[in-house]
Amino acid sequence: MRTNSIYAYFCSVLAINTMKARLNLTIEQSLLEEVKLYANRKNTSVSELVEEYFKVITQTKKQSLVDLLRSLPKPDIDENFDWKEEYYKGKMKKYGL
Repeated sequence: MRTNSIYAYFCSVLAINTMKARLNLTIEQSLLEEVKLYANRKNTSVSELVEEYFKVITQTKKQSLVDLLRSLPKPDIDENFDWKEEYYKGKMKKYGL
C-alpha cells in the first residue's frame, strides 16, 4: 500500500501541467523525412522536438547584468566634475573634519 501511495505522489508531482494537445503542421515531405531521421538519431520523437523548440522560443529572455546596466538612463554629470574633491568633502562632512 505504501508503494502505491509513493508512486501516486510522484505521478502527481511529475504530471503537473503535462496535459497534451494535438497540433497539426504542414511542412514539405522532404523536410519531414529529414526531421524523422534526426529525431531517430537523437532517440526522441518529432513531437518532442517541436515541443522543446516551442519552449525555447516562448521563454522570456533573461537579461544579463551588462545589458541591464547599459539600458539604465545615463546620469547628467558635468565633464569637469571633480570626483576626488567631492569624495573628500563628503568624508569631512561625515567625520566633522
